[in-house]
Amino acid sequence: MATSSTRARPVRTLVTLGILIVVLFGSLFAGTKLDPKTEDNPGGASLTPGLALDLEGGTQIILQPVTTDGSQPTAEDINQAINVIRQRIDAQGVSEAEITSQGQNNIVVGIPGRPSQETIDLVSTSAQMRFRPVLSVGMPTATPTDETADEAAGEDAAADEAPDATESADATASDDADAATDEAADAPADESTDAPADESTDAPAETTRPEDPSDLSQITPELQEQFDALDCTLPENLVGGDSGPTDSAFVACADDGTAKYILGPVEIEGTDIANANSGLRVGQNGVVTNEWVVNIEFDSEGTKAFRDVTTRLTSLPSPQNQFAMVLDGLVISAPVSQVVIPDGKAEISGSFTRDSAATLANQLNFGSLPLTFEVQSQEQISATLGSEQLEKGLLAGAIGMLLVVIYSLFQYRVLGLVTVASLGIAAVVTYGVISVLSWTIGYRLSLAGVAGLIVAIGITADSFIVYFERIRDELRDGRTLNSAVEKGWQRARRTILASDAVNFVAAIVLYYLAVGGVRGFAFTLGLTTLVDLVVVFLFTHPLMQLLARTKFFANGHPASGLDPRRLGVRTARYAGRGRVVGATAAPGTADDTTQDAPAQDAPAPERSAPVRETVGAGVGRGDGPRMTIAERRAAERRAAAPADGADGSPTADAAGDENEEKH
Repeated sequence: MATSSTRARPVRTLVTLGILIVVLFGSLFAGTKLDPKTEDNPGGASLTPGLALDLEGGTQIILQPVTTDGSQPTAEDINQAINVIRQRIDAQGVSEAEITSQGQNNIVVGIPGRPSQETIDLVSTSAQMRFRPVLSVGMPTATPTDETADEAAGEDAAADEAPDATESADATASDDADAATDEAADAPADESTDAPADESTDAPAETTRPEDPSDLSQITPELQEQFDALDCTLPENLVGGDSGPTDSAFVACADDGTAKYILGPVEIEGTDIANANSGLRVGQNGVVTNEWVVNIEFDSEGTKAFRDVTTRLTSLPSPQNQFAMVLDGLVISAPVSQVVIPDGKAEISGSFTRDSAATLANQLNFGSLPLTFEVQSQEQISATLGSEQLEKGLLAGAIGMLLVVIYSLFQYRVLGLVTVASLGIAAVVTYGVISVLSWTIGYRLSLAGVAGLIVAIGITADSFIVYFERIRDELRDGRTLNSAVEKGWQRARRTILASDAVNFVAAIVLYYLAVGGVRGFAFTLGLTTLVDLVVVFLFTHPLMQLLARTKFFANGHPASGLDPRRLGVRTARYAGRGRVVGATAAPGTADDTTQDAPAQDAPAPERSAPVRETVGAGVGRGDGPRMTIAERRAAERRAAAPADGADGSPTADAAGDENEEKH
């Protein structure tokens, strides 16, 4: 039963690999049906990998940066702008984009394929993040001026949806957050809508000086009419772009079209944000909850301004206790200020999902640029040159594969077909993984990535060669093929793991230190290194275990590549007159061979004295040809005689052997 179970292992391993391949391509086929790649959905699933800008072509946008104060942009400003644009594109899931500076005044952005209009707008639009206090909130639809009841209802509905801002060091409990939200929802709306109208009838708006940015006297009749007429359900009002004046009140829509706001003057600029990230909330007892939050950290200037803002807003009624985060004239979030935040570290909580929290964090991180942009040109890049390069790259890969196949067949005969099959499996798995990654994370194969795949052919073949040479070494030591396969695998496995570990670490370092096309090379190098391990462990070794049980390989057929005579192992043969001529096993291997062979019940006794090659019929040895009677007696005398005795010397033994053979 034990033998049967052992023999079933390689089959189960191969079946496991087959299941993994079926799942890989099955998910890809399912994606082509559920989320196909089209012109309207360029990020959908396809049976072919996505190609980068240098192979497929794409869209090229040339931007001219302009500073807000009209001064000449510095090299540092342009580099910072390039980094922010690259982060924006990466956050959209677009890979292999090329962003470079052209001269001292232009930035060239190359996006592969057919990018969505959202991605193009994200690159070409100079987004500005600003923090403003909320003065009034209403329903997104246009509201007639005489229907104040609808306006009040709009404020209540928007306040219900407002998330909470709490200090990250002392995050309030969920009950407190709910209470604050309910309090904001129950606050009367006519405080922010009716009061300005009464004040405006008594005195002109121009003569009213607001005491602070949250003063409702800033809502003039003209601004109120503009607010009432604004319809945030119309697509043209959700485009954004107009950030409004920085020193006066401003009307804006929520970016999702669910509410509209009257906002006070700008109090904090987006450039004052040092960092923003999303994650699960950690409670006061250190336990991680299931609530997604966004953490914001301001720089020194932003910390002081945010402390003053939260000090004022915390004491105000709803909706004046909210502060709006405005990106390109659209409100992306308007949380309620619950506590004073003196250290500049805030936590935004609410009905966030993982994706919505990550989106808000990206908007806060990359929302502000030190420059504005003027689009100089936008054009499509032809893929003619890229297609020629791809053809040459594939031709080089085919030539490399052919040379590896020829060498394997010449060096290993039929055993070389195992190398060919393993390379084929590695190619199939790599193709499937790259196609799935193109669908799931937007990965695109560049010319540098193709070069990484070509290099991977040699790396993968090297693993097989190490394994086969270990098997041959064990055969030279006198082992059977079954034993040589297992013992050789134990030794080759360590070498393969060490080699692939070095390659993988090099790929990681290269990926994080390099930019552009070099990262594509590093990515495919690391990916194929992992595929190499999967193929060697789940295909090559199990296949060798099965082949070792066939007569063709086990008997050492000359065409198998494991012929003992071609490997330098001399087998014993009968020479007549009771004599067997052949080579004995190498010293120190008799015990190993006997131990590995399942048919042996006990190991042969170890002998310290060498034995001559030519022997005759006589007493058999456990690890080689049989000993003659004379040799056995000579060996017994040597073992019994003292170490320094004359009779036990090699000369005396040889003379005794010759006399006995004459008789």
